Amino acid sequence: MKKLILALLISFASTSVFAGSHSPCGVTSGSINILANEFTTYRIFMDEVKSCAGPDADFNVTHSVDHNKLQVAALSANPAEFSAKLVTNGSITPLMNDGLIRPLDDLVAKYGSNLNDNQKITIDGKIYAVAFMANAQHLWYRESILNDLGIDVPSTYEEVIAAAEKIKAAGVMENPYAGAFKSGWNLGQEFVNMYLGHGGEFFKSGSAQPNVNNEKGVAALNVIKKLTELSNPDFLTQDTNAVKEEWESGNVALMHVWNSGAASLLDDEGDQNIKADTRLAPSPTVGGGSKPATTLWWDGIAIATNTSDENAEASFRALVGAASSTDLANNNPNATVWLIKGYTPGDTAGPVVDAASRGTTPYPSFPHMSLMHGALSTELVEFLQGNESAEKALADVEAAYIAKATEQGFL
Repeated sequence: MKKLILALLISFASTSVFAGSHSPCGVTSGSINILANEFTTYRIFMDEVKSCAGPDADFNVTHSVDHNKLQVAALSANPAEFSAKLVTNGSITPLMNDGLIRPLDDLVAKYGSNLNDNQKITIDGKIYAVAFMANAQHLWYRESILNDLGIDVPSTYEEVIAAAEKIKAAGVMENPYAGAFKSGWNLGQEFVNMYLGHGGEFFKSGSAQPNVNNEKGVAALNVIKKLTELSNPDFLTQDTNAVKEEWESGNVALMHVWNSGAASLLDDEGDQNIKADTRLAPSPTVGGGSKPATTLWWDGIAIATNTSDENAEASFRALVGAASSTDLANNNPNATVWLIKGYTPGDTAGPVVDAASRGTTPYPSFPHMSLMHGALSTELVEFLQGNESAEKALADVEAAYIAKATEQGFL
């Protein structure tokens, strides 16, 4: 998976094998009904999908920050509530586990002539998704604030904490740091980043046995705790969108959020002085490690198993038309790191490419990782509220994971 994502990032202009000459756009039959996450880049992508589908298409998209909670139930229905889902290397595994998305080889052969070969996410010899963007969380900072206090751009989390403490001590900001610590998926992801940054392994070698209640897990939690102490006291309610609002309000000088946030954080709306002062930096390392404490991601399209072949083809055509649109990519070069043929990377692509080049770990795609992430999402809150030790929180994570993994047959 690491080699796959690195290839996705560095092969912007690779040549694909000819895969058919049918134009994907101009859908006139079938129903297109898509479930997707909610953020600016996906809105931009969906505008292109709708345009490709054409004015006569039966088109609908549901954007929801709770898409991961909705997807399994929605696609398990027969017929499925959605004909297609935007997926990532994190969200695809539970859908694969339950056979809820279909192979795309025939549709790629018919409509995928403009795809890069490395956009085709192949599992067990079959294409199950088509990637259109890469993403990673990384550091953002206010240049003038760091310059005024003589602070170098942090390259480690220890330096991030020291910088935030100096900003707070100077009276510039009460809560100078922000991260997506909202209880639930976001909090789980913060631990994933920090634990991997410490060199942790989520499962014992060659098994589905949990492996987070250890020194590296405790160290990761302690760094997160220190960061939350320099953040808004309501950090457990703040997802990425809330953190971006804090940034645009001028309340934050350092944050660690998604590269795709550049589409809204650096646009022409809001306080332009803050936007002009915003700089992007690579994700920091932690605990003396050499790899950035973040994860690499791809986002792509998948088609529901429990939808008709007509709806599947209509949905794929509209989605793959956008996923192969050079105009979409180059008209919005800073919206994300597009994995589209002919894309010229924008000014904001650097931190994602940096993460790939320094060996950053892709988000783990084990079939049981979603159960681990779910346990992390619910069992770390008590520690961050000061109600239990790091060891107790991690023991609770392992117990919650074991219960689910046993129930589902992984243990």
